[in-house]
Amino acid sequence: MLLNLLQALLGLDTPHRVIVYVLPVIFAITVHEAAHGYAARHFGDMTAAAAGRISLNPMRHIDPVGTLLIPGLTLLLGGILFGWAKPVPVDFGRLRHPKRDMLWVAAAGPASNLVMALLWALAIKISPALPSAIATPLALMGAAGIMINTVLMVLNLLPLPPLDGGRIAVSLLPQPWAWRFSRIEPYGFFILLALMFTHILGAIMWPFIMTVINLISWLFF
Repeated sequence: MLLNLLQALLGLDTPHRVIVYVLPVIFAITVHEAAHGYAARHFGDMTAAAAGRISLNPMRHIDPVGTLLIPGLTLLLGGILFGWAKPVPVDFGRLRHPKRDMLWVAAAGPASNLVMALLWALAIKISPALPSAIATPLALMGAAGIMINTVLMVLNLLPLPPLDGGRIAVSLLPQPWAWRFSRIEPYGFFILLALMFTHILGAIMWPFIMTVINLISWLFF
């Protein structure tokens, strides 16, 4: 069922595809960032709270390029749909145990995407019980929600600073190695763009994306 819905998404014309994806994209990206803020506050850093960024209001997190332009272009041009929001400010030095707690703050974002993917799967599951005028759009939106949240989760778990996976790696590595690895961060975004435009990023991510989608399909459908 889920794979059929994902196939149906590909068959939509661009305006309808944008309509179906807009809410899942906005919430996937903004909830991801809010989750970092909640986790940082829990572990002692109040930077995001002081900046008013611990919020589920999408307007506090939307980045014109990362939340709107890039996802829109990937919808138009094809390829793996992804984007980003304005990063929630986290001062890792203010965490109670900076190196250890960094792992949990970083992992909170991808974990929120997994939860949202499961909630969208639940929405698909209940959609047949709803009137047909609602059931089909909800099922398609659910498939879009599963896809975008799975993509963001897999992308952010790549061990490349400043992605969440890079922060997790820094937290887990011994201190001398962690320091050396963290020095990649200023170049991480450019490395990511290079991997994307050479299609290496898609080749790395796609097997993991399909593994998660197949697992969700097995659990719910």
